[in-house]
Amino acid sequence: METIEIFGYLAAVLTTLSFVPQAVKTIRTKNTQGISLIMYLSFSIGVFCWLIYGIAHSNLPIILANGITLLFALIILYYKIQYK
Repeated sequence: METIEIFGYLAAVLTTLSFVPQAVKTIRTKNTQGISLIMYLSFSIGVFCWLIYGIAHSNLPIILANGITLLFALIILYYKIQYK
């Protein structure tokens, strides 16, 4: 594995894990008052686009990071819409 790939995987792990606390808190409390619907909607679309990009380029760090992050973002988005 090349050094630059290690940075890719590290970035994937760190950015993906950054969503875990917000997702857990949202699921536990069902409180989405402080979350912007427009922000999470546009963020989810952007992450989906990164996922497609990663798939097109067979880039595993981008695929993994954005696939998992998209899941977390969609969970938060679902709760935002469901529990207005």
